Amino acid sequence: MALPLLFFAAFFAYPVGAIVTRGLHQGGSWQFGRIADVAGDAGIRHVLWFTCWQAAASTGLTLLVALPGAYAFARLDFPGRRLLRAVVTVPFVLPTVVAGSAFLALLGRDGFTDSLFGVRLDTSVWAILIAHVFFNYAVVVRTVGGLWAQLDPAQEEAARMLGASRFAAWRRVTLPALGPSVAAAALMVFLFTFTSFGVIQVLGGPMYSTLEVEIYRQTAEVFDLPTAAVLTLLQFAAVAAILALHGWTVRRRESALRLVDPALTAHRPRGAAERTLLGAVLAVVGVLILLPLGVLVARSFDTPSGYGLAFYRALGSTDGGTFSVAPWQTVGNSLRFAAIATVIALAVGGLAAAALVRRAGRLVRGFDALLMLPLGTSAVTVGFGFLIALDKPPLDLRDSWLLVPLAQALVGTPFVVRVMLPVLRAVDERLREAAAVLGASPWRVWREVELPLVSRAVAIAAGFAFAVSLGEFGATVFIARPDDPTLPVAVARLLGRAGALNYGQAMALSTVLMVVCAASLLVLESLRTTGSGEL
Repeated sequence: MALPLLFFAAFFAYPVGAIVTRGLHQGGSWQFGRIADVAGDAGIRHVLWFTCWQAAASTGLTLLVALPGAYAFARLDFPGRRLLRAVVTVPFVLPTVVAGSAFLALLGRDGFTDSLFGVRLDTSVWAILIAHVFFNYAVVVRTVGGLWAQLDPAQEEAARMLGASRFAAWRRVTLPALGPSVAAAALMVFLFTFTSFGVIQVLGGPMYSTLEVEIYRQTAEVFDLPTAAVLTLLQFAAVAAILALHGWTVRRRESALRLVDPALTAHRPRGAAERTLLGAVLAVVGVLILLPLGVLVARSFDTPSGYGLAFYRALGSTDGGTFSVAPWQTVGNSLRFAAIATVIALAVGGLAAAALVRRAGRLVRGFDALLMLPLGTSAVTVGFGFLIALDKPPLDLRDSWLLVPLAQALVGTPFVVRVMLPVLRAVDERLREAAAVLGASPWRVWREVELPLVSRAVAIAAGFAFAVSLGEFGATVFIARPDDPTLPVAVARLLGRAGALNYGQAMALSTVLMVVCAASLLVLESLRTTGSGEL
């Protein structure tokens, strides 16, 4: 546990604490009075209400749409399953501002208006909710489907032989076993939507704002660091409450499970119900995932003189003045940074997950919650914190390229922990004890007993960490060097400049990011052997 604690202390607690302290400690005194001022602001209360409402609505809608997909990808064997499994993860790494633009083009901003629990359900709100499902569909499919594929179907079949209906057997046998994974997926989706930034900025306009958007506005536009610091603390408190509730729920449901080879559980669709379910899942993937991605691809070829490759050719030139290097160079930068970040995230997250399984107590539960805080912390706060805090020995990294993969690993590590933890806890403790009795060291027990059982989770975790690192934008935009930008940063800079050429290059780079992500995931799929990772 020492290494994960040291990592989070140095690259999360210290930078975030530094920026919050600078905001609340000005003129030689603490500005605690700003807490009451911000809490009493009606505008801030409205922002907090909308932040919570849209996160809850987005999470519920995502689970409703994605759980059938988790079953289809985990248990049904159909042509193109490997390709589609890679495709549904592509939205997860797209810069949110780009995908937000695609949904704005598809759905528009003006339209019908209704209300639910005090929130206007106009087209903008529906666009926000659908865009959040678009981004987080893969979170549920991968996290829940990874465990679902390894559950022994014989247990559910035994319940049916005893007279239970298909639904009753699923509800009483399979659903409780999937509970921790469903809770973990719901937590990740809620945190992502709770801290949503790019989607709200593009689709919400001036009418809708989340805490993340308000923190950015107070920091970068109004330059009111005390208010931004108070909002950051408020976000911390909300995330801590969410994590406490999640931890209590998961502890009540955890149990050892019998895990089997996923190759033994997948089968061709049997009966009308499974064929109908598969058709519905494919239709959802087509409309929800492929249609917006198709819009982005079409825009990348839609030049002022007609469809062609002009925008792609322009990526090899620096004539536009937006970068000191050719935009094409950002592809190599992103792959290099993401690979390094994945190694760091697997090392830190793997050790953390192993420690959480072997130890118990309130201190360990607190550490578990700490690991999730980066997902619920404003990326603006983290980015500014890196610049302010990591500028003195022994952590003088402000001018180092290593800042980017460190920031990316900070976001990727919680994915590694959340994906690996349910599977590690599902391993029967008697297997570890038997190996230890036979004289195996803890390292050998991990290598020869646990690793073969959790290798699928390791691959899923690596894929998630790599995907998150490829598309990380919030913190990277503040710390990426001008001569070493990443793909999402390059896309954002191009979108921020006027002109059809810059916009077209942004769409072209977004298409390249989609292709790179899909290719990376397909490589992992091709390397997947029996018992290996879902990705």
